[in-house]
Amino acid sequence: MSFVTVENVRKTFEDVVALDRLSVSVEKGELFGFIGPDGAGKSTLFRILATVMVPDEGKATVMNYDTVHDYRQIRQVIGYMPGHFSLYTDLSVEENLQFFARIYGTNIEEYYDWIKDIYEQIAPFKDRLVGDLSGGMKQKLALSCALIHKPAFLLLDEPTFGVDAVSRREFWEVLKRLKSEGLTIIVSTPYMDEASLCDRIALMQEGQLLAVDQPEIITAQFENILYAVAGSPRYRTLQQVRSWDETLRAYPFGERLHLVTKNPVDTGQLKQRLESSGISEVTIESVAPTIEDEFIALMGGYHGK
Repeated sequence: MSFVTVENVRKTFEDVVALDRLSVSVEKGELFGFIGPDGAGKSTLFRILATVMVPDEGKATVMNYDTVHDYRQIRQVIGYMPGHFSLYTDLSVEENLQFFARIYGTNIEEYYDWIKDIYEQIAPFKDRLVGDLSGGMKQKLALSCALIHKPAFLLLDEPTFGVDAVSRREFWEVLKRLKSEGLTIIVSTPYMDEASLCDRIALMQEGQLLAVDQPEIITAQFENILYAVAGSPRYRTLQQVRSWDETLRAYPFGERLHLVTKNPVDTGQLKQRLESSGISEVTIESVAPTIEDEFIALMGGYHGK
């Protein structure tokens, strides 16, 4: 039996289908990621797993506890960080930690080793009001509060959203350490680059799963040839690439464009065309696909498809 199971779960809000008969399972000790844009249904699923929302159809279990009927038992073993910051901004860092510890009938000292790595980073600010903390420090405090009772299962809804790059990296280092100690972790994120940090991932779009597997296996399913194209101005480069051959599929990707094709492209001819149209600093190179490229492919979101 899997540690977490979701079976044909459906959830609607008036005319909006947030989860469309979704089924997935997570094994004990996994670091499992749900990857997808806003509106994919990640937060709705997490609220159901955290027992703060009831599905319209289907069922979900955590450690064999039903999220509807056994919610009290689940709340004792889960550490939950919702997508919106939910700590008390008019209390200090220390006061928030003490408050959540008392809720679970424990104290900061009992499981100090469990939160030591994070607490030492926020300890210098323990008397500061939470509302005055930076985004990164707020998230570290929220994680400490979620871990204060040494849960068996950690549920983190977009924990690094809006956080600077350094804090994001530090946060994921903490998650890797927790996983190494046997904690089962489910995390959601809109950042495709964080997918590779998970054992397995589920790509979500509009309440449905597009793929579930190890990140490298999902990436290996990319079936086409991929080029990275750069040129200035960038938008005109995109227009020219798309008009050169209607069978090509091109889309912005960071500071460059990604060009997808079933057959190899004459890059010299394409470069000449771009330069002759007044585009400068043109470079074209073959590149390996990323999770984001496969996600776009699964959505059928290529230009010209």
